[in-house]
Amino acid sequence: MTTIKNIATAGLLLSALSIPAQAADLLVNKTNPISHQEKLRGSITPERSWWDLKHYDLYVDVQPEKRYISGTNVMTYKVLSNKDRLQIELQPPMKLGKVTQNGKQLKVDKDGYTYFIHTVGKQEIGKEYQVTIEFDGQPQVAKRPPWDGGIQWEKDANGNHFIATSNQGNGASIWWPNKDHPYDEPDNGADVSVEVPENLMDISNGRLVGIDENAARNTKTYHWRVTNTINNYAISLNIGDYVHFSEKYQGEKGVLDMDYYVLRDNLAKAKVQFKDATRTMEALEHWFGPYPFYEDSFKLIEVPYLGMEHQSAVTYGNGYQNGYLGRDRSRTGWGLKFDFIIVHESGHEWFANNLTNKDVADMWIHESFTTYSENLFVEYFYGKEAGHEYMRGQRANIANQSPIIGTYNADRSGSSDMYDKGANMLHTIRQIVDNDKLWREILRGLNKDFYHQIVTTEQIEKYLSEKSGKDLSSIFDQYLRDYRLPTLEYLIKDKKMMVRWSNSVKNFAMPIKVTIDGKERWITPTTRWASVKIDKANPSFSVDKNFYISTLNVLGE
Repeated sequence: MTTIKNIATAGLLLSALSIPAQAADLLVNKTNPISHQEKLRGSITPERSWWDLKHYDLYVDVQPEKRYISGTNVMTYKVLSNKDRLQIELQPPMKLGKVTQNGKQLKVDKDGYTYFIHTVGKQEIGKEYQVTIEFDGQPQVAKRPPWDGGIQWEKDANGNHFIATSNQGNGASIWWPNKDHPYDEPDNGADVSVEVPENLMDISNGRLVGIDENAARNTKTYHWRVTNTINNYAISLNIGDYVHFSEKYQGEKGVLDMDYYVLRDNLAKAKVQFKDATRTMEALEHWFGPYPFYEDSFKLIEVPYLGMEHQSAVTYGNGYQNGYLGRDRSRTGWGLKFDFIIVHESGHEWFANNLTNKDVADMWIHESFTTYSENLFVEYFYGKEAGHEYMRGQRANIANQSPIIGTYNADRSGSSDMYDKGANMLHTIRQIVDNDKLWREILRGLNKDFYHQIVTTEQIEKYLSEKSGKDLSSIFDQYLRDYRLPTLEYLIKDKKMMVRWSNSVKNFAMPIKVTIDGKERWITPTTRWASVKIDKANPSFSVDKNFYISTLNVLGE
């Protein structure tokens, strides 16, 4: 899930995941000029490129009554080249405090909400160093989480504090200081320690390694450890009067610990609804390969917003009901057979957390594949035609008004069509591959060959083309870089039939399966009119409905 720009048209859903119009303005294709701050945030600057992030050790003291947090981030990094200024971000109203290295306070330059830290002493190439960053303040309150994120200070039905962070679109620096660009993740994971009032629990990423009680302060500190690499926006705080239950799932890599944390009053409902968690594991391990984070376990955590793909700590707020807040986004009935948030947000463990985009302009890698995973879930449990029907039903959510790929080096994602249109692009490519065994091997291969890696669109395009043995370049250009839906124009007059692609990129030449006079066949139109051999006058003609295109009989018949 991600923030998105409003591209609604009459009769269409506003955006992926049916989000509200107010939330839809937050993503990209913005037409306004790229700001200096966007360039700093969205680029791999010289002050970022010279050091490789190795580990975060994050401590946060949460004071709900004051809506205030404070803490430290001990950041470990490896030197790659000769520089001495580190770039981090921390967004207002949060305040950056003292920054130290080897016991010495460091000079810090400020440019907007970007900070440049001057290190001390020689930074030797190949060696690791640490800086300790202090911070505090009242972080931005989430206006419409998770799309317009920040922190939520809610109360549950019993009057207990119910607190959560969500910040994919805004950036993790909205509440803690970090290297806020997706290209670099901490190779050795993160430790997250959160101090909360003693009547509450914090559930964060990874495994719980300890709880410290402080009787003098009436608090408990929960220590969580992530051993795998993790993206910044996935690190989260989830605080409430939680109760816990768990199960063990026998998966492809062995036993997976699956833990569930829900509000006390919702335990009975959760034990029923969360059965979709193991169903999701079963279906998506089949299609995508082993769950990528066995070492860190899997958690599903109730929160006061809809849900997010926080790595090994997937959050849930779908009201313990099937569908998307009880609705079927596909309008086919199949969307009410499963809990949308459990399936979709867990699907991101493969695409977003295992494979992560190098630049947010390529966020389709996260959202297209994960939206496509819903179709694969339906197919796994209810059959191939059910999955196909679900996928086709989601086309009503597509706007076709701006490209899926965003603006590089500017912290700007593409349009909301990265969800349903991107998924239908993948569904179309599956038809072109025309080999379900190979298609599954490709999907599993992506998660194996790019295991825990930062990836680009170019890498994914090349991989799919090479592994399928098909040149998919013009297809990616059409569906990712152009906003138009390609149109297959045709005319049939007596024994003459002609076809061409229109509304398309230059040199578009996608093969397509059609039925002529009751017989299936493949044709490969181009953007120029070409004849198709037919055996009888005025035969019936139709296109395989699993290809996401439009058709036009130019004779109007």
